Amino acid sequence: MARWLKQSIGVADKQAAQAAVRETVERLLGDIAQRGDAAVREMSVRFDKWDRAEFRLTDAEIRACVAELPARALDDIRFAQEQVRNFAQHQRESLKDIEVETRPGVVLGHRNIPVNSVGCYVPGGKYPLLASAHMSVVTAKVAGVPRIVTCAPPYNGRPAPAIVAAQHLAGADEIYCLGGVQAVGAMALGTESIRPVDMLVGPGNAFVAEAKRQLFGRVGIDLFAGPTETLVIADETVDAEICATDLLGQAEHGPTSPAILLTNSEKLARETMAEVARLLTILPTAEIAGKAWADYGEVIVCEDHAEMLREADRIASEHVQVMTSDDDYFLKNMTNYGALFLGPRTNVSYGDKVIGTNHTLPTLGAARYTGGLWVGKFLKTVTYQRVLTDAASAEIGAYCSRLCMLEGFVGHAEQANIRLRRYGGRNVPYGAAAD
Repeated sequence: MARWLKQSIGVADKQAAQAAVRETVERLLGDIAQRGDAAVREMSVRFDKWDRAEFRLTDAEIRACVAELPARALDDIRFAQEQVRNFAQHQRESLKDIEVETRPGVVLGHRNIPVNSVGCYVPGGKYPLLASAHMSVVTAKVAGVPRIVTCAPPYNGRPAPAIVAAQHLAGADEIYCLGGVQAVGAMALGTESIRPVDMLVGPGNAFVAEAKRQLFGRVGIDLFAGPTETLVIADETVDAEICATDLLGQAEHGPTSPAILLTNSEKLARETMAEVARLLTILPTAEIAGKAWADYGEVIVCEDHAEMLREADRIASEHVQVMTSDDDYFLKNMTNYGALFLGPRTNVSYGDKVIGTNHTLPTLGAARYTGGLWVGKFLKTVTYQRVLTDAASAEIGAYCSRLCMLEGFVGHAEQANIRLRRYGGRNVPYGAAAD
């Protein structure tokens, strides 16, 4: 039976924090819907201390931001985007339009059509997370989205040059220096100066995530997102230093980011806890990572790989780092995860920044029913039908007529019956089922 050497804070504390965020976001979105640009400007000044005549960056400002970066940085951004683009293109090519004749004269098909406009949020208030531009903008571009809007908050009182460069090189059509609820609210609801989009994607803090949740339905979203999560599955084939490093490397995202060690070795578990404590004395982001580890870190000791698998599927973590004597066992058998990172040579940071898979992934247990952002999220798979012959229409029509009357839908039945009379030579009385 699994044993906890360390547990996170209770569910009640987590729910209380979520309730406060929910009420705040509902009020802010209502203000944006009612007052548009004026509300967005007031929120930007209040939360980001940022104001300007137009939040959209001009071409000259974009070029200036790109010019600020050294050639090596630009090359690195291009390299990362090429990895994301390459994998997204392979994914897109796997999605085929189809058309099949299912019965003589009956043709059914589907097409994969990109949404018309997407708003991509790129977090950047605490860290300039330019990688989120790669994941959202590049992937939407590969899907064929015609209009891609990006928003990122100011960083140190101005547009973050690296984020702006990443948005521009990825192919964004409109780039705004705007953060938080005001950014996603403006993109989804529209204002006097920002045309609304059809879909919102991209990670963000608790307020951004809640805003997306409340806006879902009015617009599409990629995921219901919570804080970054990481799960390390390890046995004694690896050491405590690598386990602790991988836990803290994701805990630094924020003070509510869960970081969990799942192992069948109590020795490794205790050594990892000691190594976490040591690393927190030298890690520059220890204030954040340490808080996340103290409140949301867990260490679970299992009997064997089978119990580790069961616990991992119960947790359904966003990121799962697997470092065991049989990594393929988890690849073949795990069902609930956002992304797997198999073996000590890879890690979550590779996926976050450069390797090519998308880093926008399900959290809060959503991996039980969905995967992460990918090129298919930007596509609508829509169907069509065509009936080529009178005989085919009459055959389908007779079945349809009877089934509609079985449900009591007389008007539906008449849609079939009129075809039976016209194309099948059948004398079906009005409002009756075909014989």
